[in-house]
Amino acid sequence: MDDEIARAARARKGCPFLSTEQAAFYLGLSARKMQALRRDGAGPAFRRHSRYVRYHIDDLDEWSGASGRRGG
Repeated sequence: MDDEIARAARARKGCPFLSTEQAAFYLGLSARKMQALRRDGAGPAFRRHSRYVRYHIDDLDEWSGASGRRGG
């Protein structure tokens, strides 16, 4: 778990693309929840690089901010 935190922190400083696990940690969700959101088309924008799914931090921030305003 600490390794994922460190990797997400490094990604925030350097490469803005996160894996599903890193993106889930960044948003406070589980990787399974991220996969379900992606499958249902309800999650943040993502990119597919070959067989790898990557999330841009700006897309995660945008989705998180928008989803917080929907509920009320």
